[in-house]
Amino acid sequence: MYKFSQRSLNNLKGVHPDMVRLMFESIKTSPIDFVIVEGVRADERQKELFKAGKSKCDGVKNKSNHQVKPDGYGHAVDLYPLPIQYSDPKPYIELSKHIKSVANKLNIKIRWGGDFKSFIDRPHWELL
Repeated sequence: MYKFSQRSLNNLKGVHPDMVRLMFESIKTSPIDFVIVEGVRADERQKELFKAGKSKCDGVKNKSNHQVKPDGYGHAVDLYPLPIQYSDPKPYIELSKHIKSVANKLNIKIRWGGDFKSFIDRPHWELL
């Protein structure tokens, strides 16, 4: 059984309680350890990622789910399997199956960036 590091706990601050609950339940029984590398994202950071081509959301007209929504929370997290592997899709796919299963049990509607059609973003998870 895995548990979150202080880094992950810090990165979950300001994230919607449903996503936080999903991440906590997922890490408990995960087949792979993982770290939350980003939760709530400041507007300026979102603009930087858009300019660098790392996001399709400009942070102004098209807001990211990482940015704070009207309910006061960010609705997305980015996570990496440990040890961090950027290019190997296998650990992300294994994690996606596990997290989707946990979300289904908790009745939390989510979307994984690895399932995106136009812009594959394996670390990304968001509430629907």
